[in-house]
Amino acid sequence: MIKPEPTLDDYKKFSMLRVEALNHAIRDLPADRVRFHLCWGSWHGPHTTDIPMRDIVEVMLAINAHAYSFEVGNVRHEHEWKVWQDVKLPDGKLILPGVVSHATNVVEHPERRRTHPSFRRRRRAGTRHCLHRLRSRRPHSSANRLGQARSPRPGGALASRQLWR
Repeated sequence: MIKPEPTLDDYKKFSMLRVEALNHAIRDLPADRVRFHLCWGSWHGPHTTDIPMRDIVEVMLAINAHAYSFEVGNVRHEHEWKVWQDVKLPDGKLILPGVVSHATNVVEHPERRRTHPSFRRRRRAGTRHCLHRLRSRRPHSSANRLGQARSPRPGGALASRQLWR
C-alpha cells in the first residue's frame, strides 16, 4: 500500500519504470522460459486498496514473459479473470490463473476446480492458452498443509476430464 495513494496514471508510470528495468534484466533470457506473477501481496488484511487487474493488465503484458500468473483463488480477486473477456492475450502467451489460495485455512472441495470461474473462462477461451497455477503458501496448520497439497489433484482430474473430453 502506497501512502498517499497515487493516481492511476502515476501508479502506471511508477510500475512501467520497474517493468523496463525487469525487461532489461531478463533481456538475454528466452521469453518462453519466463513466467511473471502479478501479486497483490500476501499480507493479512482486507486488501480493499488492491488495484483492479483491469487497470494494470497492460502493464503486466508489457513484461517480456511467455506466461503471466495472477490470483483468482481468493474472494477479493476471483472475478479478475473477466478482464480476458475484453483484453486479447498476445499470440503465443499463456495465462496461469492461481486457483489455490494461501488466504484460507479451508481445504477446497475437489468439485471447486471444475466450477471455479477461471475454469469456466478457460472452457470458453480454449485450453491452449491457459494453465491453472496451483498456489498454496503458509497454510495455518500441518493438517491443512497436507489437505491443501492433496486437494488440487482430484479437483484437477475432474476438471481435466471435462476440458479434454
